[in-house]
Amino acid sequence: MSAWHGDRHQPVMDGHGAVVQFGGCDEEASRRSGHRRHAGPGRLQPGWREAGLIHRTRRPTSGRRDHQHRLERLGDGELPPGDRARRLQYRITNPYFPLKPGTTYRFDGLRDGAPQHTEMTVTSETKKIMGVSTVVVRDVVTSNGALVEKTTDWYAQKRNGDVWYFGEATAEYENGKITNTKGSWEAGVDNAQPGIIMLGSPRPGAGYRQEYRPGEALDTAKVETVGAKVTVAAGGFAKVVVTNDTNPLAPDRIDKKWYGPGVGLVKVVRDRTGHHEEAELVKIVKA
Repeated sequence: MSAWHGDRHQPVMDGHGAVVQFGGCDEEASRRSGHRRHAGPGRLQPGWREAGLIHRTRRPTSGRRDHQHRLERLGDGELPPGDRARRLQYRITNPYFPLKPGTTYRFDGLRDGAPQHTEMTVTSETKKIMGVSTVVVRDVVTSNGALVEKTTDWYAQKRNGDVWYFGEATAEYENGKITNTKGSWEAGVDNAQPGIIMLGSPRPGAGYRQEYRPGEALDTAKVETVGAKVTVAAGGFAKVVVTNDTNPLAPDRIDKKWYGPGVGLVKVVRDRTGHHEEAELVKIVKA
């Protein structure tokens, strides 16, 4: 969930003590972010192989290139656009990150002691990125009734169940006006590449890059455990996947996330020097 992807900035307070936060689902936020230079094909980004996003199978025995021996995962532009489109789809059915259009997830929590409410809505809209049709998800964060942040995220799912993250348009607000769009990125623009937000078959110790835009978005995740239990306002969950997310741009920040089967993200705890944030799922509203 993008409310907890990437780095959070120092809280901007309004006259009522409301915190300003979260990424922009509107075109204005995307335009203001200013990321428009597209990445060229065939660029292997630093750290992708180490992060597990690049995995080559054995070399083909014949001189002819074969799809079975191409890169199994996106990330360096070697998969042609048509191949990408066939391998990924906008219908997200991964049990640990399901995105059914019309569904809204509501979260409540605190950030540095201030109340925070987040609503994540899966739309029926799609957006084509790098030749892939992605589903559009919109998030809105408020604090004490004041708008803090708006975000639009783009996801697609591979045949093996991996859920790919193609970017976000994010904007922070103060007194109803956009104050910051830092953290926005889109795969294929400014050397940004898609990442994985949830594995199709998560296993303890598995690591993966969630997003990649040099200097802006470098989140990685590692599966801590599979099969945990957790209770939140929305109910109790078993067979929960727990991940630890880190970011070299903010080395003192650690996010711990709990994903329930058939639901997705149910709890987040984020700690950073001088700051603490937590949120949990309180309700799911289905269309």
